[in-house]
Amino acid sequence: MDRKTNILKRFIIYMAVLTFVMFTVWAFVKSFMNRPPGDYHTEVCDIRLKDKKYDQALDAADMALEKTPNHRGALMCKALAYISQKKYFKATEELNYLINFLEKNLVDDDKTGKGTLAAAYANRGIIKDRLQNYEAALKDYIKALGIDYEAVAGPGLGTIILNYKFKSSSVRERALYLNEQLQLPEEERVLRIEELDAGQVMHKPGKL
Repeated sequence: MDRKTNILKRFIIYMAVLTFVMFTVWAFVKSFMNRPPGDYHTEVCDIRLKDKKYDQALDAADMALEKTPNHRGALMCKALAYISQKKYFKATEELNYLINFLEKNLVDDDKTGKGTLAAAYANRGIIKDRLQNYEAALKDYIKALGIDYEAVAGPGLGTIILNYKFKSSSVRERALYLNEQLQLPEEERVLRIEELDAGQVMHKPGKL
């Protein structure tokens, strides 16, 4: 009797484990199947971007946009690829389109969307910064901070070093520095130091 009881207990435990495993697998498959079309190619774009394979990143972004026009992750990744190639005009076009699309379609509880919009303004500000259009860059930085302060204000933006005295690691710090310098007479401003300003990097929200 005890042996039969033990066998029954083991059977129940095995079935419970099997049920849990099957439920987990099904949940994973279901979440994968329910992903918006274009997500996979957007992830490929992000990987190629990190590998500095910019043309492949752009191809992946275009594939994502074929599946889902206006895919915000793909639009952002495409803009970042252009910025990395210093194709600022094309990058600005992508960011302008993304900003306009998000501002027209965002809903109040879309936190990821707001983070993406803030990142788009921040990255457009970086382009203007690099092109020495500092007043316009400052406006975009302020706009980004106003939309989603946490998304762009912290060190996630990367290291931005403007001079030996003032070191910035965020959109917030860069905006403060620009604002400070733009208050000075033009001949006293130090808005760019080439060898140090190279530390400025792009921003991308954690999840697109």
